[in-house]
Amino acid sequence: MAVLSLLASCGTDKKTNNPENMNKNEALQEVAGRKNFGPNHALVTTPQPCVMIATWDENKNPDVMMAAWAGQYDARQIVISLSKHKTTDNLEKTKAFTVSFADERTVAESDYFGLVSGNDVPDKVARAGFTISPSPNVNAPIINEYPLTLECKVVSWSDGILVGEVVNMSAAEGILDAEGRIDLGKLKPIVFDAAAMAYRSVGEIVGVRLR
Repeated sequence: MAVLSLLASCGTDKKTNNPENMNKNEALQEVAGRKNFGPNHALVTTPQPCVMIATWDENKNPDVMMAAWAGQYDARQIVISLSKHKTTDNLEKTKAFTVSFADERTVAESDYFGLVSGNDVPDKVARAGFTISPSPNVNAPIINEYPLTLECKVVSWSDGILVGEVVNMSAAEGILDAEGRIDLGKLKPIVFDAAAMAYRSVGEIVGVRLR
């Protein structure tokens, strides 16, 4: 099983995420038939996506890290909460990044990218056995082993919040269905389960939205 390093990559050192800086729970009332955890439990929203953020450094070396506090901001923008990393140093210079999605095939490597800093191991992408291609649309690398990638430009980076504009989404043929749509059953992305401190796979269809 891969070493769980995700929370170290997601801004847990920020004051707003430090339980010591949060409100105490003395005033909480018990909810009938349920167990209270209060507001300071790691499981705030679940599951959490395992997004892989790739950037160039000043020498055009690729860096990639795992983050979980991420989501869609509007139709063409995403938002990610990040503390200071090699990644944030890079995107301040390049104003661009790519976002890919960890999957069942890349659990160990993706977890490694969350554990090891590019400041300490500048060639960690190569050490993981992964390869890169320059994005043709933004100044950032595409990690070839991740079959679904968003190419993004920095809209804003302030107070630990990164907002990016998605200028393109590309997918490998192997994760498309017969109609050319992205098939999560083929991609098999993973999410982080903060309750179990584990990764889980996504993909099975359990219902279809009524139109």
